Amino acid sequence: LHNHGFWRPKPLLDTARFTLSFNSWHRKNHQGSQALWKHEAVQKYLESLSKEYQQVSHQLSAHSLNDFEQRTLRRRYADLSPIAAAFQEIKEAEREVQELEAMCTELDSRDEKQLLELALEEKESLDKKMNMLCRKLFQLLVPKEKFDRSPVILEVTAGRTTGGDICQQFTKEMFDMYQSYADYKRWTFDIVNYTPAEIGGLHHAAAHISGEDVYRHLKYEGGTHRVQRIPETGMSSRMQRIHTGTMSVIVLPQPEEVDVKVDSKDLRIDTFRAKGAGGQHVNKTDSAVRIVHLPTGLAVECQQERSQQLNKEIALRTLRAKLYQQVVEKQLSQEQSARKLQLGTRAQSERIRTYNFTQDRVTDHRISYDARNIKEILSGKEALDKLINRLLEFAEIEAVTQYLENLQAL
Repeated sequence: LHNHGFWRPKPLLDTARFTLSFNSWHRKNHQGSQALWKHEAVQKYLESLSKEYQQVSHQLSAHSLNDFEQRTLRRRYADLSPIAAAFQEIKEAEREVQELEAMCTELDSRDEKQLLELALEEKESLDKKMNMLCRKLFQLLVPKEKFDRSPVILEVTAGRTTGGDICQQFTKEMFDMYQSYADYKRWTFDIVNYTPAEIGGLHHAAAHISGEDVYRHLKYEGGTHRVQRIPETGMSSRMQRIHTGTMSVIVLPQPEEVDVKVDSKDLRIDTFRAKGAGGQHVNKTDSAVRIVHLPTGLAVECQQERSQQLNKEIALRTLRAKLYQQVVEKQLSQEQSARKLQLGTRAQSERIRTYNFTQDRVTDHRISYDARNIKEILSGKEALDKLINRLLEFAEIEAVTQYLENLQAL
């Protein structure tokens, strides 16, 4: 197929020059998908893919190809078709933006304020469309992550600090936030374990969340979350000074079919009375179940259901998910490139976000993004969704960067 001149075009990018210039540009000028789209190296690469698409389309109509060549070309055509379509769609939107900008300049010179306002509104709408189309294009360029569509097990655990009540209260607020977010996204949120603190906070909790693209949206929430506030209740409130506390979030993808063999001889199963909210059966029957996997030391608990048998089944499912996660992490570490994504490795020791109540500010340290109005974010609705989407967009741009750099290895 090389002889036909379309299977791999001549250097898509001047990769040596590209890697240096693109990396330095990206680190200093991250402004979103449109900024990446305008970079010269990206334009050249997309132009080359568009030309290859036209060549493949032309060659498919040739009668001289054998069955193998036809199959190979059809696969390549299927890969390139949505990218070429998105590329052309962005080009058309870009032309519309340029025409509007020229119109705005003319209207401004003629002092047509009313028409100028309408044109500027339309331009703002087109800019949003452009950003959406660019994100769509970059999502097509980079292969989907294996577990993006999977449901998850989400766990929250209070950290330790002087006056631990600040951590426990914050942990409860965070768990409530994710529960509200699941409701906002129309996901199913099933509490698996819930261990409340004596003063109204939360020591530890876990939930099974299922729905559309759950892991894709929550995968970057895993890590250490820090809170800075003057406590309103508990012993720490008497000091009337800013306290700092932490809590950790763990997000485990749970594919529908988790093929992990668990030998019953490797398990220690304990039963105990449930704690916290749960109805009349709480503290009256030993319905809660704790399972310890002896070879690894992994332990899971479930006190969600009144039936001990149901709790055991849920705990076993959670244990399999955790064991499966070990396999996933090993695979991810093997596939990880020498340069880590700026989003980090998602290790639980990393401080990923700070919630500063005294300044009413949430800072995501991975993307240097500040958001105001903590209450709106903790409500788990539009403000949190906006923050999560900023993370996803940044991750997509990092993935495109990595993808284009890897062309050097081809």
